[in-house]
Amino acid sequence: MTENRVLVIASGNQGKIHEFQGLLSGLPLEVKPQPEGLDVEETGATFAANARIKALAVAQTTGHWALADDSGLSVSALNGAPGVHSARYAPTDPERIEKLLAALLQCNERSAHFSAALCVAAPDGAVLLEVEGRCEGQITKTPRGDQGFGYDPIFEVNNTGRTFAEMSLAEKKSYGHRGRAFALLEPLLKNLIAVD
Repeated sequence: MTENRVLVIASGNQGKIHEFQGLLSGLPLEVKPQPEGLDVEETGATFAANARIKALAVAQTTGHWALADDSGLSVSALNGAPGVHSARYAPTDPERIEKLLAALLQCNERSAHFSAALCVAAPDGAVLLEVEGRCEGQITKTPRGDQGFGYDPIFEVNNTGRTFAEMSLAEKKSYGHRGRAFALLEPLLKNLIAVD
């Protein structure tokens, strides 16, 4: 039996790494976090561009395939903000939530969507796979739930009556932008591993 291929998650975000480890658990892969202290500057104008930048940088640094995601929240009333700047909107998750709720204080239009772009790259600079998933929802007036991370407590998924932070990991996988992107990625990744 051959050794499992190493796939490095191009992220320093523990919540994201944990989520990907769960999503990838059914594949013959050894999933590892990126090296500590590795910081890749996200200079892309889109989620897809940033995912590609991170995947290529981490693959080249580690010598292994790398999976990067760039995801974020786009709020209609804020012209798509925070968008690609979701993680840099404020220094911490509670501050980001507070800032976003404050920006929407006088606003009745609260529709928003999460996008997740995934990219798998090889150490030789090849982009192996790219997909994008999306989840529509509304921004709540107050945070609800204690599961998840980031904007999860204030993002209520359309037609569920619950925020991401009120959902189990399995539900989040089924409804979520990252889960949807992963559903597109998984069969492609399986094929890639099979022919490798």
